[in-house]
Amino acid sequence: MKKKYIILGLLLVSFQIAKAQFTLDAEFRPRTELRSGFGNLIAEDADAGFGISTRARLNAGFKTDAYKVFISLQDVMVWGENRQLLPYDQNNTFAVYQAWAELGLGNGWSTKLGRQVFAYDDQRILGGLDWAQQGRNHDAALLKYKKNKFALDFALAFNQDYSNPTGFISTGTEYATTGFFSYKTMQMLHLSQGWDSFKGSLLLLNNGFQAYDDAGNSDGVNNLLTVGTHLNYKKGKFGAAANIYLQTGERQGGTEVSGASLFSLDFSYKASSKVGLGLGLESISGAKDDTAAFFPLYGTNHKFNGFMDYFYVGNHANSIGLVDVHASANFTLSKSSSLLVKALNFSGEQALASGEKSLGTELDLVYKKQFEGYALVLGYSQMFASDGMYELKGITEDAAAGSQSWAWAMLVIKPKFLGN
Repeated sequence: MKKKYIILGLLLVSFQIAKAQFTLDAEFRPRTELRSGFGNLIAEDADAGFGISTRARLNAGFKTDAYKVFISLQDVMVWGENRQLLPYDQNNTFAVYQAWAELGLGNGWSTKLGRQVFAYDDQRILGGLDWAQQGRNHDAALLKYKKNKFALDFALAFNQDYSNPTGFISTGTEYATTGFFSYKTMQMLHLSQGWDSFKGSLLLLNNGFQAYDDAGNSDGVNNLLTVGTHLNYKKGKFGAAANIYLQTGERQGGTEVSGASLFSLDFSYKASSKVGLGLGLESISGAKDDTAAFFPLYGTNHKFNGFMDYFYVGNHANSIGLVDVHASANFTLSKSSSLLVKALNFSGEQALASGEKSLGTELDLVYKKQFEGYALVLGYSQMFASDGMYELKGITEDAAAGSQSWAWAMLVIKPKFLGN
């Protein structure tokens, strides 16, 4: 009888160990939006856009002493977009969001291979773009080293099409996948070092975009180099962060980039246990002297330059640049709720054809409430456009709607089925 209890105990212990190694969780995130000026100025005679989208993710992870494996499946559904009774997903949004394996190499070294998220520093250049229902990922090989407060990440990517029945395109240089800054090759080095109150990082990112000759045949790559640093200081109630990035080389289509830059400086202050204040400036260079403007590439751009996404979210490439002066206040209303109030004033780094630089002011409000097991997030934004914004967006003030706004509500549920 004792042997039976011992065996049963061992089985229970083994089950607990196995369960600790395996994790299974999910995310269910429906979001309702009323768009009446989101991303662009809406015309007076245009109807506001209203819709509901849902992100559903299922995440599975497994960990041993030698390796980790993670797979994330997702679907992005717009309510009513799929016709009823069809036996397939009409909007074709079901995808493998992440699928990677990380192998331990010893002495602080590891390598991570597969589809993964690159999120570094404040995510200005490389970010997961979690706000977008589909998110952002990279197919890459990553070599990692970490010791104490020092970290080194080196990534390589080579993207290819599987575009005919016989397999990869025979030349090995054709990359017909199109999209905003879709790269053929990528090399990335990120170094970071932390101290007691200060942390600094260095990023070197080279992206090779498929080039073509006059006949439309593949002809090497156009390389764009982005180099810069992120600095972060925090002590007591005071914090400061800065970004300095430069770009040079060629973008897609062979567009020359020379001396393009991004500079930002942000200050934060904890005025009390319930009030946090912020003040900052960001300057992004515009196109000039027949060279292209700076573009922040693969960052979480929704996080910056206003939540209404008027700049650098699939738009504003190779334009007049941007100067963004902003102030914010974050109020802790209770143990489970908060309110963010942020005001941003925009102007062009370069002047428009009329000589105008002023673009307008945006006000963003975000309310968060945490319940037991889920969260509710509400947002409202208002754009107060100036003459320059109408010129930039190609619409006259008389033709534009009197109010440019955006309101949304989002429910976030993240159930954990197995593991911690």
